[in-house]
Amino acid sequence: QVQLVESGGGLVQAGGSLRLSCAASGRTFSNYAMAWFRQAPGKEREFVAAISNSIANTAYADSVKGRFAISRDNAKNTVYPQMSSLKPEDTALYYCAANRAGWRTAPSGNEYDYWGQGTQVTVSS
Repeated sequence: QVQLVESGGGLVQAGGSLRLSCAASGRTFSNYAMAWFRQAPGKEREFVAAISNSIANTAYADSVKGRFAISRDNAKNTVYPQMSSLKPEDTALYYCAANRAGWRTAPSGNEYDYWGQGTQVTVSS
């Protein structure tokens, strides 16, 4: 199985920045589309951002557009969101996901084949 391991979560003040990382196993990492989702307590899981394979098309949820930037380093099998201007409503458990359909940047979690265990981001006011 492909393993996805998130890291970089933590506590940050509103207006601050944070960069998360998702490290993936497998030689075919560069063929996957990668995405981040998040889920706050009592709320549905929601799409955050996605990046396709070597074409590197990106997609963002409206709630984070202009504040978050997703990128990938295929040599390191790693994908990042750079999260800026953080708000308390960004507080959630953030999940990394991988899609074998590497050309897609789908906002639906049903499209993704592999999931990490999540990393907690807490934004204080």
